[in-house]
Amino acid sequence: MVAGASWIWWIGFHAVVAILLVGEWFIAPHEKGSRRPVWLVPVMLLVISTAFGVWIGFTQGSSHAMEFAAGYTIEVSLSIDNLFVFLVLLQGFQLSQARQQQALLWGIGGAIILRGLFIILGVTLLEHFEWVTWLFGVFLLYAAWKLARERSPEAAIPAWVRKIQTPSGSLLPIILAVEFTDLLFAVDSVPAVLSVTRNPFIAYTSNIAAILGLRSLYVAIASMLERVRFLHIALALLLGFVGVKMLASPWFDVPVTISLAIIGAILGVCALANALLPTSASK
Repeated sequence: MVAGASWIWWIGFHAVVAILLVGEWFIAPHEKGSRRPVWLVPVMLLVISTAFGVWIGFTQGSSHAMEFAAGYTIEVSLSIDNLFVFLVLLQGFQLSQARQQQALLWGIGGAIILRGLFIILGVTLLEHFEWVTWLFGVFLLYAAWKLARERSPEAAIPAWVRKIQTPSGSLLPIILAVEFTDLLFAVDSVPAVLSVTRNPFIAYTSNIAAILGLRSLYVAIASMLERVRFLHIALALLLGFVGVKMLASPWFDVPVTISLAIIGAILGVCALANALLPTSASK
């Protein structure tokens, strides 16, 4: 047994993750107008993760299966914040949808390595990054203000950040930005998962199973939001909420259920306004 599971389980899990990453790349739509349903891959990954949780129940017992389900649910819920920040970040750099997918694929690959490192070391390492989340919260508030004022994700990215993108169009600076963003959100999500299980294998596999579907979930959400005329308002409110939540985290912890309810309310109101208000109202 190594960290809660045999070597065969560890190797087998990573082999399945590699197959899913490659398979997702070929199945998920990469360009606008694709006939492939955007929700197909997220649903498939949910079914696979559920099957894996059931398998854990048969092999390690129902308590570990419940821990996996709890860790997976927590991580998926907390990852919703990531998606909206990724949306503004990637669109702010004016990447095509295909290039966004490439950046996210490499970013999630790196996130898998970082999450494993954080879980092995526990919350000790993450505590050293906690002060950076305050700066990031301020940055998100600034981005929300710029986005609401100028109605463009590009305007939400400071000029000095956009200059990081090399003239050759290398994705490396953007991938690093995605990794840095995921790192900051891990300050909340990894301790949350470790609070429901101390088994390293369960904590790691539930965390990775959740972030594995982020890329396809990003495609689905981005496709849905593109049809909303008030997208800049929705994203500005979402960024503002995430920024305030990060700044307030040392004194007040927003429960996951309330966070998701606020996100749902923002998207619901904007979708309702999109349906009821005339086109001229969004200009």
